[in-house]
Amino acid sequence: MRNDWRVSKPPATMRAMVFDEVRGPLRAAELPVPTPDRSQLLLRVEACGVCRTDLHLLDGEVTIAKPPRVLGHQIVARSLADGRRVGVPWLGWTDGDCQQCRAGRENLCEQARFTGCDIDGGYAEYAVADERFCFDLASNEQAEQLAPLLCAGLIGYRSLRMCGDAQRIGFYGFGAAAHILTQLVVWQGREVYAFTRRGDAGAQALAREVGAVWAGASEDRPPVALDAAIIFAPVGSLVPLALRAVGPAGVVVCGGIHMSDIPAFPYELLWGERVLRSVANLTRDDGHEFLALAAQAGVRSHVTTYALEDANQALADLRAGVFKGAAVLVI
Repeated sequence: MRNDWRVSKPPATMRAMVFDEVRGPLRAAELPVPTPDRSQLLLRVEACGVCRTDLHLLDGEVTIAKPPRVLGHQIVARSLADGRRVGVPWLGWTDGDCQQCRAGRENLCEQARFTGCDIDGGYAEYAVADERFCFDLASNEQAEQLAPLLCAGLIGYRSLRMCGDAQRIGFYGFGAAAHILTQLVVWQGREVYAFTRRGDAGAQALAREVGAVWAGASEDRPPVALDAAIIFAPVGSLVPLALRAVGPAGVVVCGGIHMSDIPAFPYELLWGERVLRSVANLTRDDGHEFLALAAQAGVRSHVTTYALEDANQALADLRAGVFKGAAVLVI
């Protein structure tokens, strides 16, 4: 059914994996195919990335206000209206009129709605999405290659932008976002230093494979002072380690939507005009800019694929660190 987007009329029902409650498994269900409103596209889903944010939703660390909900916010799909391939990211809708939107910070919109959280997402055969928040995608790429770019890539890129012109950048947690971003950073002529859990030889090997100049444990000191660091792992205890690794005027960016508590640390780690900041969500400008750069840089995702019905296994494998790179449901 992967190419049946060409049909003029969708079926009445679709397969989906549904979130019902915190810490419960996703439920396999047959749901009505959604009906788009005037601003939305009806989409036949080809693939949907599995993201650590989905684990935060499952665990109640990020709240789904109105379950049941179809998760998934790295959607590669075809529009049933014209066959165009589009990508659907986490940011699904903004009001366009609040103080943050008017200031060019739609990622911080006070009324924002997010795909797979406030809006049904891509763990299903069909989805609807506001056309204004979709990205045009190449038709000649495998859908599973493109899916991780739509969150791991986009949030990683926004985090990278917060690093300015840093030449030596550390990545703490080397999964979906870091392995994509490393390729872009190396293409730009900068250096990546990869930090993983101690003994994670697989992640360190992947880091070197995609261009990192050094890979070691999170507790290790890199061989040089870093200009910036991005923390992708949701582990607050990494913050003091990253501050210790960057030099004066260095920037540490927390790139996740959720993180465990940050422990107390001595002021000397922050002193020297170091900066500690977070990144939230994305803007459409981030998406357009990153997707163009990723194509120029020839970024390739290291992907483990799962069937839609195996979404629970994919999430369990993500939690356990079974695979390296990214996981994608192929619908």
